[in-house]
Amino acid sequence: MEILSQLWSLLGLLTVLQNVLPSQILSLLHSVYESTQDLLSPYAYVEIPEFNGYCGVDLNDLYRHVHLYLNAAASASPAASCRRVTLSRSPSSSRVTFAVAPNHTVHDSFGGHRLSWTHHVDGVQDSLDEKRSFTLRLPKRHRQALLPSYLSHVTSRAEEFERVSRERRLFTNNTTGSGSFESGWVSVPFRHPSTFETLALEPELKKQIKNDLVSFQNGREFYHRVGRAWKRGYLLHGPPGSGKSSLIAAMANFLCYDVYDLELTKVSDNSELRSLLIQTTNRSIIVIEDIDCSVDLTADRTTKKQPAKSFKKCKTTMSSSGCEDSGRVTLSGLLNFTDGLWSCCGEERIVVFTTNHRDSVDPALVRCGRMDVHVSLGTCGIHAFKELVRNYLGVESHALFDAVDACIRSGGSLTPAQVGEILLRNRGDADLAMKEVVAAMQGRMLSLAAAGGGGGDQMDNEDVVAAVSVGTRSPNWDTALGGRKRKESVNGSNGCEKKVKFFVRLKSLTKSDSGKCGVFERGKH
Repeated sequence: MEILSQLWSLLGLLTVLQNVLPSQILSLLHSVYESTQDLLSPYAYVEIPEFNGYCGVDLNDLYRHVHLYLNAAASASPAASCRRVTLSRSPSSSRVTFAVAPNHTVHDSFGGHRLSWTHHVDGVQDSLDEKRSFTLRLPKRHRQALLPSYLSHVTSRAEEFERVSRERRLFTNNTTGSGSFESGWVSVPFRHPSTFETLALEPELKKQIKNDLVSFQNGREFYHRVGRAWKRGYLLHGPPGSGKSSLIAAMANFLCYDVYDLELTKVSDNSELRSLLIQTTNRSIIVIEDIDCSVDLTADRTTKKQPAKSFKKCKTTMSSSGCEDSGRVTLSGLLNFTDGLWSCCGEERIVVFTTNHRDSVDPALVRCGRMDVHVSLGTCGIHAFKELVRNYLGVESHALFDAVDACIRSGGSLTPAQVGEILLRNRGDADLAMKEVVAAMQGRMLSLAAAGGGGGDQMDNEDVVAAVSVGTRSPNWDTALGGRKRKESVNGSNGCEKKVKFFVRLKSLTKSDSGKCGVFERGKH
């Protein structure tokens, strides 16, 4: 009782002194107390406020990194890292976010030393705002050697956690040529399910693309050392349905990058194109699909070949669209977009062009330094076909795999989109699906034989799939053929002769496997 009474007396004395003594003396006594405590304590304390400076305007990036770092630690082991955490989830995401509860401490270890973080949240007098900060406690003896390396570890771990956990977005340009580029992009959550595990590509091509992407993602120091912009260009070319868009989605999911789908027909001029580039973020993939069809870039080169008299006329009238470039995107503007000075305004970006006809793209757009990697996507090889069967049907092996392989080697291979459509509508019956695929491939070879090996111009690939489906499935598909079946019935007497010609020409239709599984090339000068 005597001890308690003495404590109460001491507290009463302190209260009286606080009311009597001036604030300057109280502040001095508080400073002396903290200095004495710091002198006797074996720990050092580092405070990291949420905002920089006294005005509280600029967000402290280190505070954000500490928050992400502790979030990652709490996500890995919530019970062991902190006694109390707060959970949150945004409406547009299914991921649960962990965070240290206000005024609680989380313990950590680094380099054999024990450290702790305390999350302080204090109210501001006469305001609804809150003052937030993190306080790091670390051994005083090892502060100089421990603090820089530990903060570097926190930053790298936070950036990796942010890259993996953040919600990826799919952007498209929304400018209207009005001169205001403040909101040039609109976005939606990017949730495309395509991955390299489900992609219908040959194993060697998958491995080459993944190795190239990993090398690029980890190449910050290399690109800075050699003096090159940290970007990479990909040209994906192949027939429709060969998997170009699916490959782009798989690349984005593999790298955890945002995707910017640039529609050139919505861009009014080169200035707007440059403004859109500036608004893109780091760690993103900028896609221009069907680059040969988006805008007429060949007009620039034809204009340069016009006589001098024609140029003088354009200079005086300025009425010809071929001479006035201010109202459209030019080849020069697109070249500067991909490899000019403005292309260096960000880091860790990938630019992807797609086309169905590689020869139609201007050589200046696809040279080395702009499109560093050329990926040729074609029809399914046997490994890609087995991957599709495993994904759609859940079948690892089938008796008709050898027949499919023979058809592929004889020139009857189909694109992944065509094979996927057949497997999708027959996913309940694996045997029927495989029979339809074989029939479609045989129909493809038949069309090639009828065309004299010229690529099947008399019958499109889609028509082959539809025609085979009519013969093996429901008669509801008859409308897809129109008058073709009636024509075939009239010419039925010539069917035997066509079959004989088909089997005679079968060997001459054999193609190399490299054109089917895809080709990975470096950009050429």
